[in-house]
Amino acid sequence: MITGAAAMSALLASNAEAAQNAGRSDDKTTRTFLELKTWRLHNSEEDQAKRVSEYLESGLFPALTRAGAKPVAALSNLIGPDGPYMFTIVQYPSLAAMQDALAKIAADETYEKASQKLSSGPGMPFVGLESSVLHSLDVLPEAVLSNGSGNGHTRIFELRTYQSQSMTALKKKVGMFNGGEIATFQRLNMQPVFIGETIIGPRQPSITYMLSFENLDGREKLWQQFGSDPEWKKLSAPAELKDSEIVANISNVILRPLPFSPLR
Repeated sequence: MITGAAAMSALLASNAEAAQNAGRSDDKTTRTFLELKTWRLHNSEEDQAKRVSEYLESGLFPALTRAGAKPVAALSNLIGPDGPYMFTIVQYPSLAAMQDALAKIAADETYEKASQKLSSGPGMPFVGLESSVLHSLDVLPEAVLSNGSGNGHTRIFELRTYQSQSMTALKKKVGMFNGGEIATFQRLNMQPVFIGETIIGPRQPSITYMLSFENLDGREKLWQQFGSDPEWKKLSAPAELKDSEIVANISNVILRPLPFSPLR
């Protein structure tokens, strides 16, 4: 869990060299870094959901864009524990760029006014923040924004985290995603948005990814197709690649986009 720009900056500095080395590959597309942030809220007269939503839309996301970052999504919980909360995704080309963006928004007067407005209401503007940083995998080095049906319908998004038993087990799961699992999602139109390995945050070693669906019924049908897909069965057939060997725990939540979210 990370709270505050200072703590984030220190952690980024200590992890930068190792993460950058881990991201080197022969692929021409550079792997990026994603900050996933959960804004914990509660229902009260403080109207936290409205205050945070307005802050994200008119304060934080524009400031991050001015600073060279790429806001990917702003979503709220639909199905899952510990609600209510909002969930944001921001992409950076490198950890150095992330540090630079944090420094720039700290000096951004327009952003400071938005922060002051967020804090000026009654009580607490939110309950707390949780933040993780992911390093994207080779198979999906950047977040995909334009993967909807184009009919204007608001999709749902499934966020899934796979925690592995060890770093060796995680490496095998990374190999599965890079070697065919994400491609199977894409072929079945399960619409992967991003996937990355946690380099800063809880529940490591772990991989987190997001899929998009037109609705809950469509999600159920596509997961059934995935489970019976011949290519997936072949990929997951080796005994050393069974979930019991490389995935200790799986958690998932269903999210829906806020009106201003770039990802919809």
